[in-house]
Amino acid sequence: MLWIIQILILIISLIIVIKSADLFIDNLVDIGTHLGISEIILGVTAAAIGTSLPEFGSAVIASVSGNTDIGVGVVIGSNIWNIAGILGISATVAGVIRTDARGVTRDGLITLGTGLILIFFMLFGDITSTAAIVMIIVYIFYLWMLIRAQKKYSEAESSNEMNSNNKKSKEKEILDKDSQSNKKSINIKNIMFMILGFIGLVIGCKLLVDSGTELARIAGIPAMIMGLFTLAIGTSIPELVVTLSSAVKGLHNLSLGTVLGSNTFNILIGIGIPALIMNVPVDRLSLTFDAPVMIFVTALLILLSRRGDKLSRIDGLILLSIYIIYAITRLVLSGF
Repeated sequence: MLWIIQILILIISLIIVIKSADLFIDNLVDIGTHLGISEIILGVTAAAIGTSLPEFGSAVIASVSGNTDIGVGVVIGSNIWNIAGILGISATVAGVIRTDARGVTRDGLITLGTGLILIFFMLFGDITSTAAIVMIIVYIFYLWMLIRAQKKYSEAESSNEMNSNNKKSKEKEILDKDSQSNKKSINIKNIMFMILGFIGLVIGCKLLVDSGTELARIAGIPAMIMGLFTLAIGTSIPELVVTLSSAVKGLHNLSLGTVLGSNTFNILIGIGIPALIMNVPVDRLSLTFDAPVMIFVTALLILLSRRGDKLSRIDGLILLSIYIIYAITRLVLSGF
């Protein structure tokens, strides 16, 4: 009887997450467009951090409660799933995800670099507060890079707008002012709906994780496996919905940026903050198998997306196949 109730909660929470993510993404794009923020910047900052909060919260809660195996498992498992699973599904369903070479190079290499930083600190055993400070500093530096990129983008947009305005008549300028004032009134609604969508994401994900954890407990699944698969996939539902929704709607840069930004945030902040609270122990299989797989799929994504500046349906199927092979191999190595 208990497992039936948990499955019902799982289904209801999934519906909440899907609807909330749709509300969040639509209004985020409207606000970003009004402010002149590029899709790729939106993806790697607001959308990425917003959709990564379930993983971050799970990692922090796990560390505080002393169950750090779950925390590390959630982060590494989520990152592998985000690329091989989510982008694989999105490219397969959408048919194609077009990519921006500069954005992929910058954010892809940053994601790859953070994975290598994680492995470097894992080689020394526990991830300590020293490693945590380095990770947080690297993330701040990454945000600074994004701000610089956004500044250049805004300057280019402003220059284009000035050239366009010089050609406008007085009558058109008055109409533009009216239009801008209308946009401002619409943006109040956009902000409210975006906040509502975000709250729905948080509540829906909390229910999703709780029900998924309880079902895993009933099934007798170990903590590390629970983190790598049950919680990793469960907490990545927002990324899946946002990325898939963005890809289907043709917002390709936002789709890819959400995944890359989320993976960077997951490692540097999702592990960095818990490591400030207490040392995070490293499971041997995480170091020798899970983390290298994470590096491999990240590098593969960069190579596939730069080939023709797109991810095709075939690329999506390749990524999905890799995730299935990884999951089966990991379960076998764990003795299942």
